[in-house]
Amino acid sequence: MRTASLSSDAGCLRYVSGKRRQAMERLGIHRVRDVLLRLPNRYLDFTNVVSIAYADVGSDATVVGRVDRMVLKRPKPRMQIVELSVMDDTGVVIASFFRQPWIAEQVHEGDLVALSGKISFAYGFKQLKAPFYEVVEQEGSSGSYARILPVHPVGEGISASWMRRIISAAIADAADVCDHLPSELVARRGLMSFARAIREVHFPSSLDAAEEARRRLAYDELLTLQLALLTRQHLQLLETTPYVHKVNGPHMHALLKALPFELTDEQKQAAREILRDMAAERIMNRLLLGDVGTGKTAVALVAIAAVADTHTQAAVMAPTSVLARQYAEKLGGLLESAGISWALVTGSTPSAQRTAIATEVAQGKLCCVFGTTALLSDNMEFANLSLVVIDEQHRFGVNQRSALRKKGSAADLLTMTATPIPRTLALSLYGDLECSRIKNRPRPGAGINTKVIPPENSDLAFGAIRDAVANGHQAYVICPLVDERDDGSELDDVPERSQSGARKLHAATTTLEELKRGPLSNLHLDLLTGRMSAEDKDDVMSRFSSGNTDVLVATTVVEVGVDVPNATAMMVYDADRFGLATLHQLRGRVGRGDVSGSVYLECAARKGSPARERLAALEATSDGFELAELDLKLRREGEVLGYRQHGGITLQVCDLDSDKDLVEAAHTDARIIEKDDPTLSSAMYASLAIECRDRYGAYFEEMDRA
Repeated sequence: MRTASLSSDAGCLRYVSGKRRQAMERLGIHRVRDVLLRLPNRYLDFTNVVSIAYADVGSDATVVGRVDRMVLKRPKPRMQIVELSVMDDTGVVIASFFRQPWIAEQVHEGDLVALSGKISFAYGFKQLKAPFYEVVEQEGSSGSYARILPVHPVGEGISASWMRRIISAAIADAADVCDHLPSELVARRGLMSFARAIREVHFPSSLDAAEEARRRLAYDELLTLQLALLTRQHLQLLETTPYVHKVNGPHMHALLKALPFELTDEQKQAAREILRDMAAERIMNRLLLGDVGTGKTAVALVAIAAVADTHTQAAVMAPTSVLARQYAEKLGGLLESAGISWALVTGSTPSAQRTAIATEVAQGKLCCVFGTTALLSDNMEFANLSLVVIDEQHRFGVNQRSALRKKGSAADLLTMTATPIPRTLALSLYGDLECSRIKNRPRPGAGINTKVIPPENSDLAFGAIRDAVANGHQAYVICPLVDERDDGSELDDVPERSQSGARKLHAATTTLEELKRGPLSNLHLDLLTGRMSAEDKDDVMSRFSSGNTDVLVATTVVEVGVDVPNATAMMVYDADRFGLATLHQLRGRVGRGDVSGSVYLECAARKGSPARERLAALEATSDGFELAELDLKLRREGEVLGYRQHGGITLQVCDLDSDKDLVEAAHTDARIIEKDDPTLSSAMYASLAIECRDRYGAYFEEMDRA
């Protein structure tokens, strides 16, 4: 019964009622399980408390002392500051709390308080600005404080002390549950039991025990996600008959002969892995990872040729009409040379033409269809869809990806991305997919020189752009916003807000006009943003590709797929407002031909700041996978992939950077369990099945309904 109680409403717990319950719901805490897995984001280790006199200025420290004096100041009409003078036997520290007047009601002179934060020095005293505080002992009481105090993430309406009290009650009432992992697995992996892990992670006996408990819970998170993905896939495909593709037919031979180049060893290896899956009596689920310019599309062509030899159909979905059209222009001729029929469908395709294409697709007369989300329309029905190829797959919502695949009940799936993904991220969030990787470019190009510049040195970038155009080449100017009405909320979530976060960000529409009147006034400029119609985007890209436009002022709509080898220069405004993966993709638009590219990243942040250090990595390396690993250290996995915008699962406990061994272990164990019991229906895995369903069932149900 206690195990089942984890799914009970959090309102059944002590202290969770009324406004406090509403506050917890705003934090996403709805069930008892949510309460127990609301892990501390830090600990105050009172075994390492320092005396005020020995708290070093500029360092983080925890001090404990008596409140000697408390003052509520109002330096401005809307500014309230609570200032505490805290003393111990060695000295005094001044703690200041801004816009938190309620602290004056919670803390009183004579109370023993613990303060944790960065020590500074001003006006003759050591200072703590907005520190974390805890009332350890009220004046007149004989209380004592814990040796290690957890600090849980909280929000409006619930304090850290109340959250601690609620979690303590939940542990007492509901945490003594059966372990959902088989005892053999717990022993083999040397894991802490689930019940003990819950206790130790919230109220640890030592910091080492807290970390061991966190790792047990991180393993749980990874394993249950892997199993949920694999089990769902097995159940979905249980009653389908997979296609067994012919992988050595006449269309394949004709295509390989038509290619103007020989596949590299890495491309051949990826193609072999894909064709092996397509020829097997099981449905393929494969992710093809390849950095910018590594030739993933050539490998996808090989898969399409196998479809043609099997007399079935393939659908290739790209995130933008620009990329879809580029596919058609670059790959269409090769497909025709191999005798493979194809068509292109985007939002700008005329209605009559789209109807005609839909008719041919429904009749099975067309083998391959390139397109955007227009492929998802109800009137696009395939006669015999056996392969779905999704490029830049993280740009689509999970529901869109699922919707296309449903147009072929047993279709093989090949997803591709040029956004480098760390191995740990691929194993955890794409645990139901096999992975193929291409790291090296078939044609390295002339290379890219990346330089970070402050706004006052922007003339360096404009000079490089003018020189490029004078030498017959072209350039990009990238802006974070479309127009000045945007607030920047859709930008990549970077770890810090640097100085550019406080200044006005550049908008493409206004920047275009400023450049026309200013530093690039003698050049032909054009504008490309995601808000333009598909037809207008195609017109702009056509002019740029043909060389009629010197400089393309754009947003990140050019991040993927745009291939204009004549472009050799780029300037990115407010570069610190983009993630490393996005910037790496953007700079991959230049230096693709025989002339090296120059990329200038404009950033207002000071040298030595986290923003500048992050951008310095781009100056130091052009290895996309190395940058992806760094990006993962700086941001959560869902932010790296854009899941916040597109819907999906993010990990709450696991740190994919420090928990690499757990990712590998969970991936291996999930595959073993899935092979032993793919539906988790045996008695050994019954509790684990419940855990998977409780954690991720609602997510998958929502996705399946879409």
